[in-house]
Amino acid sequence: MNVISSTADAKRPGAARIGIGGPVGSGKTALIEALIPVFKARGIEIAVVTNDLVTKEDARRLQAGGLIDPDRVLAVEAGACPHTVIREDPTLNIAAADDLEAAFPDLDLVVIESGGDNLASTFSLDLVDWWMFVIDVAQGDDIPRKRGPGILQSDLLVINKLDLAPHVFVDAAAILAEARQIRGTAQVIGCRCKGATVEGIETIADTIAREVLFHEIPA
Repeated sequence: MNVISSTADAKRPGAARIGIGGPVGSGKTALIEALIPVFKARGIEIAVVTNDLVTKEDARRLQAGGLIDPDRVLAVEAGACPHTVIREDPTLNIAAADDLEAAFPDLDLVVIESGGDNLASTFSLDLVDWWMFVIDVAQGDDIPRKRGPGILQSDLLVINKLDLAPHVFVDAAAILAEARQIRGTAQVIGCRCKGATVEGIETIADTIAREVLFHEIPA
């Protein structure tokens, strides 16, 4: 009699999918570039789907950057308001994520970067398991007070480019404190993605590992 192990043919769960949204120029692609080597060092296998209106510019940037296998980056051209393909009808992004999972069965995480948009940008939960919203201090210290859905509904709010705060007459500590007050118990992380000294990237990676991948990392 043949005995078959109960785990021999167990199907590996699909990769978790997270969204990164935010206005044009807030640093979404730079954040992905900063996170890639951190995930790699932790043995977390990732792939990326980018969204642009009518180009593949962000995908080309990631593919040419040498941080990730170019085949692990796919581009979606929204052809319309970026909300459409991450919220109203995310079919194109779902298909791109499915293609990456089929090509790379060991993926742990698929990162879906939205095309740049306004504070109303949100992700369909048919597309992602968890999502963050990225703003930056150069957009003004009143951004958290505008309380758009991206600010209020995201699982994580990231305030980027903290190093620029003194140059745009913004109090970095004050904007972070105000954002935390507005979001209540929902997490806010300040970061700096570029330069000799980065800030907040490991904390963001910890948050994703803990909340999305269920790794045992202290809060």
